[in-house]
Amino acid sequence: MEPVPLYLAPMAGVTDLPFRLLARECGADFTVTEFTAAAGLNRDDARSWRRLESDPRESPFIPQIFGGVEEEMVGTTRALSSVADIIDLNFGCPAPKVCRNSAGAALLGDPDRLVKMVRACIEASDVPVSVKVRLGTGSGPNTAHSIARRLQDEGVLRIAVHGRTLRQRYAGEADWEEIGAMVRDLSIPVVANGDVKDAESAFRCLTVTGAAGLMIGRAAIGTPDIFHKIKEGLGWSSRPPPWGEEVYNLPPNSRDAAIKLWCWNRYCELAEETNAGRRNTHLKRHAISFTKGLEGASDMRVRLHRTQGPDELIQSVSDFLESSIQSKEMVM
Repeated sequence: MEPVPLYLAPMAGVTDLPFRLLARECGADFTVTEFTAAAGLNRDDARSWRRLESDPRESPFIPQIFGGVEEEMVGTTRALSSVADIIDLNFGCPAPKVCRNSAGAALLGDPDRLVKMVRACIEASDVPVSVKVRLGTGSGPNTAHSIARRLQDEGVLRIAVHGRTLRQRYAGEADWEEIGAMVRDLSIPVVANGDVKDAESAFRCLTVTGAAGLMIGRAAIGTPDIFHKIKEGLGWSSRPPPWGEEVYNLPPNSRDAAIKLWCWNRYCELAEETNAGRRNTHLKRHAISFTKGLEGASDMRVRLHRTQGPDELIQSVSDFLESSIQSKEMVM
């Protein structure tokens, strides 16, 4: 199977700049910012603009925006054109607070309005524009396929498709067959998203869809090493892992904890480099994610909520992961 690019999906509260840089070090070919409201960016909201900070190490820089007001989307697209390499428009978010404002996946129920908005953004942009969608709203026939044909004619660079509807949110299984039908029908690249969580599922998804790339979201939360593992598992890369090959000399039960420890420490280093002394609002969420699935994680989560300050939290997670490695080695 020929290699295809791996994308880190945009996720609110997860894909901050240090996590994106970490994902790139772990093998992601493309990273996308947290999806950010065009309304906040148009108001020059500092917190919104901070979500779109970048670093030369993540080139190409791909900010993702969403909104239900065309003028706000166009204004934000125009403002981002001077700093972005590609601008991604989100029509796939199923969050009620987004869809209530006729944004995100809700716009799949109004194809004419969606296409008109994308056309206006393309006309306002000096850089390529890509789009992320779901299959449809789940109310009536799916609309993504017909919308994608129209967006191709408008000149979008590529389209990423999550194989579920708005109504499904994250329930059930992603419909790779429907993504495959879009791949066969379109001439622009189609990136498949949904239910890819390891090398085996990546292989199956590509076999079914023939997609030009894979976008990985939830499976990368707390486990950004998934990108290296997929490439290694499918024979796409022989590069040594950034956490060092000596990890593979550990007993199997210790290996995951050791990789998590490297990823956590590296995330904290990158956060220190990029936050310039500012408070890291994502730190606790990442701390919980990096400890999830290990023995004692539930008790650890309670302790994390009681920690006083970022330094104590960082050290607590490092100590927990280190002890997880050692305890598993003793069991073996």
